[in-house]
Amino acid sequence: MKPPILIIITSTIILGTMIVLFSSHWLMIWIGFEMNMLAIIPILMKKFNPRAMEASTKYFLTQATASMLLMLGIIINLLYSGHWTVSMIPNPIASTVITIALAMKLGLSPFHFWVPEVTQGVSLSSGMVLLTWQKIAPLSVLYQISPSINPNLLVAMAATSVLVGGWGGLNQTQLRKILAYSSIAHMGWMAAIMVYNPTLMILNLTIYIMMTLGTFMLFMYNLSTTTLSLSHTWNKLPLIASLILALMLSLGGLPPLSGFIPKWMIIQELTKNDMIVMPMFMAITALLNLYFYMRLAYATALTMFPSANNTKMKWQFESMKKMIFLPPLIVASTMLLPLTPMLSIMD
Repeated sequence: MKPPILIIITSTIILGTMIVLFSSHWLMIWIGFEMNMLAIIPILMKKFNPRAMEASTKYFLTQATASMLLMLGIIINLLYSGHWTVSMIPNPIASTVITIALAMKLGLSPFHFWVPEVTQGVSLSSGMVLLTWQKIAPLSVLYQISPSINPNLLVAMAATSVLVGGWGGLNQTQLRKILAYSSIAHMGWMAAIMVYNPTLMILNLTIYIMMTLGTFMLFMYNLSTTTLSLSHTWNKLPLIASLILALMLSLGGLPPLSGFIPKWMIIQELTKNDMIVMPMFMAITALLNLYFYMRLAYATALTMFPSANNTKMKWQFESMKKMIFLPPLIVASTMLLPLTPMLSIMD
C-alpha cells in the first residue's frame, strides 16, 4: 500500500475512534463506528490474498450487523426518551439491544465466532490493530452506558466469553488464533466488572493492550505465525525467546507479572459485591488460558528442538525490523505489579 493512502486510511481509523470517544450524541457515535469499520477493511486486506479477502468480508458483515442493531437500539431509546444524548437509557429493550450490538463489535461470546477467523486470515500487523485499537471504541460506549446495562446479561456474556476463550485456544497451533481466543477471554473479564466498577475495566484494557502489542511485535520481529516456527527462536534469538516466555505468562495472569493486576483487582471487586461463584468460575477458567500460554512458553524457551546444524551459531539472516516501542512495552507488560496499591487508590 502506498504511504499517502496508508496515512489517509490510518488517520480515518483514528478519527473514527476519537469521534466515538468524545461524542455525547448517539448519531455521532454511530458515524464514528461506521468510519472506523470502513477504513479498517483496506488495512485487513493489506496482503491481498483470498484468505484476507474472506476475513475482511466476515469482519464487514459482522460489524455491519452490529451497526444496524446499534442504530435500532438508538432509535428505540430516542422514541422513549426523546433525545439523542448518551445518558441513562430508560428503556430496558433499548439498553439490551445496544449492549448486544457492542458485544458483537467486541467479539464477546456468543458473538465471538468471527474473531479467530478474521485474526487468522489477516497479517500479523493487521491482527494487532484488530485485537487492540478496535476494542477501544465499543468499550468506551459501554463505559458511558454502564449504569443502565442489565447486569445479568453482561455477566452471562462475560462467563461464556471467559470459558470460550479458555477452551477455544487449547487445541490451537496458530499463534494468531491463540491470541484471538486470549482476546475473547480478556474481553470477558472486562465485561464482568463493567457494571460494578467501570474504572477497573479501563485498567484491564490498558494492560491488555500493552501485553498484546508486545506479543504481536515479538512475533512480527521473528516472523512467527505457528508454534513450530516459534520453537526455532531459541537457536536464533535466545533473548527474544525468554521475552516471549515472560509475556506469555503475563498474558496468562501469573502473579509476579503485570497481567495479574487486573485479575486480582477484578476478583477482589466482584467478591466485595457479594459475588462468589462468578470470580471463582473465572479464576478456574483462567487456568485454561494459562495452560495454552504455558505450552507456547514451553515450545519457545524450555525445549531445544533439533536444528539443521550441530553448532549453536545463528544461521538465519538478522531481522532488520525496527521495533522502537518494544522495550517500554515489555517492561510495562511484566513489571507493573508494585504499582498495584497506587492503582487501587485511583479506583
